[in-house]
Amino acid sequence: MSLLDAIGPELVLATHNKGKVAEFATLLAPLGITVVSAGDLGLPEPEETGRTFAENAILKAAAASRATGKPALADDSGLCVSALNDDPGIYSARWAGPGKDFGAAMERVLSGLRGEGAITPEQREARFVAVLALTLPQEDEAHVFEGVCSGTIAASPRGTNGFGYDPLFIPADADGRTFGEMTGEEKAGGPDPLSHRARAVSIFMEALGLTGEAGANDAPAA
Repeated sequence: MSLLDAIGPELVLATHNKGKVAEFATLLAPLGITVVSAGDLGLPEPEETGRTFAENAILKAAAASRATGKPALADDSGLCVSALNDDPGIYSARWAGPGKDFGAAMERVLSGLRGEGAITPEQREARFVAVLALTLPQEDEAHVFEGVCSGTIAASPRGTNGFGYDPLFIPADADGRTFGEMTGEEKAGGPDPLSHRARAVSIFMEALGLTGEAGANDAPAA
């Protein structure tokens, strides 16, 4: 049985983020898959106690599968800064606090780099990581799809596009602009997208037998 057949006609997206639901609903519509969110089903958000992006993604997907008896998909993502021992990592959203103040979170990253004396691009290496986890009620093991974008941390935030740490991150093999200075199409469009999340989605779609662009709209952060 193919992975697409195993999913069947309906997939629970383990999120309360309407932006993510809309994106995946559009992506999966050609495959005849209806997407329903954990938020729409009134499911609680499980505590993210994992030590890796994959563990947290699996935790969220598995909780939704157990609650509904249906296949579920979840994601977890964040920014890892090498000089800061890969922080904020899985705590990327939590560094912004309950008010989602990513301005303060970005300043915390810059302050940490100043404290480490990290000045050159080589000293300011970082990567964005996104992991999708698919759980099926009939299987014990989750299917995991990881997308990574390597780059460096800018001297200060630049640009107002995107969300989260985008204004601080300069992707490698691009033109020196931050994600915050790029459009959604520039980040996530085309057959070889820059965005970590678009890359993870592309791998997931390939596993379902659908190749091509992951989509131009990078999903909102968790």
